[in-house]
Amino acid sequence: MRVCAAAPFAPEDALVADDLRWQAHDIVRLQRLESFDNEPAWVRAAFARAPFAVVRRAQAAAGLIAVGLRGAARNERYGTWTRSDDIEAVFRPEALSSTPCALAADRAGLPVFVALDALRRDTSCFGSLAWGPTGSVGFELATGKPTATATSDLDLLIRIPNYFPLDEAQRIQAKLDEHAARTSIRIDAQLETPAGGVALAEYASGKARVMARHASGPRLVVDPWAL
Repeated sequence: MRVCAAAPFAPEDALVADDLRWQAHDIVRLQRLESFDNEPAWVRAAFARAPFAVVRRAQAAAGLIAVGLRGAARNERYGTWTRSDDIEAVFRPEALSSTPCALAADRAGLPVFVALDALRRDTSCFGSLAWGPTGSVGFELATGKPTATATSDLDLLIRIPNYFPLDEAQRIQAKLDEHAARTSIRIDAQLETPAGGVALAEYASGKARVMARHASGPRLVVDPWAL
């Protein structure tokens, strides 16, 4: 069950994060995990196995970062907060795509890693855009702990700070569909825009409005770059 700890701050103290050291989908290594609520029983064992968390989109008070913990099971997800002083290292998605997978043969042969390696070599797909893996693949590459499975999706983040032409989005979506078909997996890409996270497939479909996931909550927007 996906649960979230009660906020350790008053609602009026919540801020939209403006510290660019940590952004949604970054993986952070923590020196400790403070308990702010009655957390699920699996959390401490998971943190002992891999002292990492994923930065999530949520408002937090000054000095706090919203993060999520992953357990061993697919349904073990826990949203909580960490103090910025407890963050030891940060792994961004684009950093995880910059070098070939340093994995054992049995891990590198998983469809998601085969697809990721193919995307690294296919320079025509993303061009100069900053992109990288998130989800189970990103977590495994950052932590070194086996996380992806033979049925995992490949989740990607593409940073798009400026206006992104629809035809270019459609071209990249078509390329990703080709790679997905070759490895028989699902590839889901999210555009990181000024309005928040927008699904590439939704934007490429040409809808009049798209869902943008922002720290203050999801919202429908006409233009994710018109702020």
